[in-house]
Amino acid sequence: MSTDNLIIDSSILLSQLKNANQEMGQVIDSIRQIAQHTNLLSLNSAIEAARAGEAGRGFSVVADEIKKLATRSLTSTKESTKIIENIQSKANEIMAVRTADVAYDTIDKIDRNLFERNCDAQAWAGFDKVKNCFSTTDPNRFSVVNVLLKHLVDIYEVYLDLYVLDTEGIIIAAGVHQESIGHNRADTIWFKDAKSTNSISVSDLYLSSVDKTHTVAYTCPIHNDEGRIVGYFSTRFNWNFIYDIIESARIGKNGDIFIINNAGYVIACRNRQGILVDNLKHLKAAQLAMKGETYGYIFEKDTVGTKIYGFAHTRGYNAYKGKNWSALVSETL
Repeated sequence: MSTDNLIIDSSILLSQLKNANQEMGQVIDSIRQIAQHTNLLSLNSAIEAARAGEAGRGFSVVADEIKKLATRSLTSTKESTKIIENIQSKANEIMAVRTADVAYDTIDKIDRNLFERNCDAQAWAGFDKVKNCFSTTDPNRFSVVNVLLKHLVDIYEVYLDLYVLDTEGIIIAAGVHQESIGHNRADTIWFKDAKSTNSISVSDLYLSSVDKTHTVAYTCPIHNDEGRIVGYFSTRFNWNFIYDIIESARIGKNGDIFIINNAGYVIACRNRQGILVDNLKHLKAAQLAMKGETYGYIFEKDTVGTKIYGFAHTRGYNAYKGKNWSALVSETL
């Protein structure tokens, strides 16, 4: 047997559980209808026996037995209904816990990925070739670092570009968009944040006017040998790589998954639509996550029916503290 056949697709199991849950609801309705019909039959039998008088005495005995059967049937129906509803409730809870688990696993994987990006920027800011831009007068120092940055972009593949800037925010080296060299980025949020904190700064997701796609900027101070800040190293993470995590999440065909920022705006979802436009802060699950609740689930009703929302809030990973983002996973009951 191949190992592929041994892999259990939990999204298929979830779909099967949802179907079984719906079938249990139908069983409850069927049992209730049978009990109601039996009770009605016992009532009609008693009426007919009373009408028949002496001639209906034998039928009256049958009517009494039907009445007893109806009584026992109603009692059993209530007990069966209670048991089935309890099973149905537990099935819903199982599905709810699983959606929360998927949300937790997804935001954790994103945190781990972005932690690595955090480490990259700090490590590369300490490279000698980068520091030499500010510590030597070698006329080739900028072309040397341009080659280095392009080499890093090619090797790591997850970056749109890498930049070296001076303390005034002017780009002095670039890996890909070397036409940006000489441009001043002092008025950008990511540069202002890095300069004000004097440590690595991570931007929120934004649409890059240079690359025409969504990115996250990691900007780290460059220190000389005396520890003085002489410039900044800034990376542009290709946000498309986050969708590898989103698409690998095991959710049902009718389910969905969203990553939202601390204001509730969608920054990633399966169909890649409405990024930084759609806002989910009206959902109770989103509100709980945005308040910092690490993990949980909630049932919410909409025009379609009842939905389960599992949610998880970023915990960060090691030195990376996260951006107060959250993951939401929805499944329809």
